[in-house]
Amino acid sequence: MSDTPTGRAVDAEGGKQPRSVRVVLLALMIAMMLAMLDNMIIGTAMPTIVGELGGLEHLSWVVTSYTLATAASTPLWGKIGDMYGRKGSFMTSIVIFLAGSALSGMAQDMGQLIGFRAVQGLGAGGLMVGVMAIIGDLIPPRERGKYQGMMAGVMALAMIGGPLVGGTITDHWGWRWAFYINLPLGAVALVAISAVLHLPKKRSDARIDYLGAALLTVGITAIVLVTTWGGTEYAWTSARIMELIGIGVAALVGFVFWQTRATEPIVPPHIFRSRNFTLMSLIGFVTGFVMFGATLFLPLYQQAVQGASATNSGLLLLPMLGAMLVTSMVAGRVTTSTGRYKVFPVAGSALMTVGLFLLSLMDTGTSRLTSGLYMAVVGLGMGCLMQITMLVAQNSVEMKDMGVASSSTTLLRTLGSSFGVAIMGALFNHRVQDVMAERAGALGSKVTEQSAQLDAARLAKLPDAAREAYQHAVSSGTHGAFLLGSAVAVFALVAALFVKEVPLKGAGPKAADAPADGDDPATAKASVPETV
Repeated sequence: MSDTPTGRAVDAEGGKQPRSVRVVLLALMIAMMLAMLDNMIIGTAMPTIVGELGGLEHLSWVVTSYTLATAASTPLWGKIGDMYGRKGSFMTSIVIFLAGSALSGMAQDMGQLIGFRAVQGLGAGGLMVGVMAIIGDLIPPRERGKYQGMMAGVMALAMIGGPLVGGTITDHWGWRWAFYINLPLGAVALVAISAVLHLPKKRSDARIDYLGAALLTVGITAIVLVTTWGGTEYAWTSARIMELIGIGVAALVGFVFWQTRATEPIVPPHIFRSRNFTLMSLIGFVTGFVMFGATLFLPLYQQAVQGASATNSGLLLLPMLGAMLVTSMVAGRVTTSTGRYKVFPVAGSALMTVGLFLLSLMDTGTSRLTSGLYMAVVGLGMGCLMQITMLVAQNSVEMKDMGVASSSTTLLRTLGSSFGVAIMGALFNHRVQDVMAERAGALGSKVTEQSAQLDAARLAKLPDAAREAYQHAVSSGTHGAFLLGSAVAVFALVAALFVKEVPLKGAGPKAADAPADGDDPATAKASVPETV
C-alpha cells in the first residue's frame, strides 16, 4: 500500500482508486477534451466567422496563433509545475484558457480574434502538460497504462466529434458559442481540481530561466512559421523562409548551449541521458508527423476520389480512430496487468509503417471498404504508441522532472505534427500540380488554383476530363505523402527495437526502487510524495 497525493490509500497492485482520485481524473479528462476539441470545432466554424468578421487574408492566423502559443508555452508550463507545484500551475492554465475562450467569443474583428486565440493557446499549452504530469503524480506507472488509454480515447473522440459538434453549434447557436461552450466545461474542471486535488506545495528559490524561455520561443516560432508558410504564403527557397530557418536554427542552438549552463534549465539536458526517454521522444515526434498528416490527407482523398461529403469524410475516418481507441485501451490494460510494455512500441511502429504503405497503394479505383481496412491498420499502430510513449518517458525520469519530461514529449509530438503537415503537404501539392499539368494542361492549372474549394459537389460540376484528371492528381499526391510517411515511420520502428524494458515504478514492492533506465540507481527513486 502507498499514500497517494490525495491522502487516500491505493493498492500498488491495482486496487480500486478512491473516489477523490476518480473525480480528479474526470476533471483532467474534461480539461484535455477542451484542449483537443478546440481546434477541431473551430475548423467547421471558420467559414461563418469569415463571413461575419471579414479578414479572409488572415484566416490561417486564427489557427497559427493558437498553435504557436501552445507550442511555445508547453515547456515553460512543465517547468513551472516542477518548480512551484502542479496544482497551481494547472489551475492557472485553465483560467487563462477560459479567459481566451471568452474573449475570442466576444471578438469584433479578425485581428482581435487572432490575438485572443493566442491567449487561449497559452492556456492550452498548460492543459495538456498539466494533465499528463498530474496523472504521473497521482498514479503509479503500472496503473497509469489504463488511464492513459482512456486519454487516448478522449483524443479519438475529439477528432471524431469535433467537426460534427462545431457544425451543430455554429448552425444552431452561432459561431461564438464554439468558444463559449468551453466556459461551463472548464468551470466544472476548475471547481473539481480546486476541491479534490491535493498535491505537495512547492517553493523554489531558483528563478525561471527567462533567457532559455525566450530562445526556445523564438526557435519554436520560427519552425512553426516555416512549416506553416513554406510552399503556401512563400516559396520554400524565398528569402523570408531562409531568414526564418536561420533564426530558428540559431535560436535553438543557443537554447541547447544555454541549457547546459542555466541554474534551472527549462529542458534539463540530463533527462536525455536516459536511453528510453530519448527513444520515446523520437517515437513521439514520428507519431505526430504521421498522425496529423494522415488525418489531413485522408479526407481530401475521400472527398475528391471517393466522392464523400465533408461530413461523411470525417465519419469515414472511424476505422482508424476506432482502432486507435480500442488498441489504446487494450495496451493500457495489458501494461497494467503484466507490467510489460516493449511489445507495444515495436508492434505499433511496425503496424503504422505497414498501414501507411498500404494507404500509399490507394488509387482512383480503391473502394471505401479497402481504404477503411488500411486505415484500421494505421489506427492499430497509433493506438499502441499514443500513450505508451508518454508512460515510458515518465517512467524514465525522477519525480522532480515529471513536468519537463511530459512537456518535452508533448512538444516534440507537436513539432512532429507541424513538420508532417508541412513536408507531406509540400509533396502532395507538388504531385497534384504536376499530374494536373500533364493530364489537363491549362485547364488543369486553373482547377488546381481552386483545389482548396473543391468538395464533392463542386467536383461533380467540372468537365469529365478535368474531374478525372483531378482525381488522378489527388490519388498521386496521397500516394507520395503516405509513402513518405511510411518511410519516416521506419525510424520509429528502429527506435522501438532499442527500448529497454525497465520494470514500471510502483508495479510492486521492488519495482518502486528500480533504476529509471537501468543506468543510474542513484536517480531511480520514484516514491509518491506525501500530502500536505
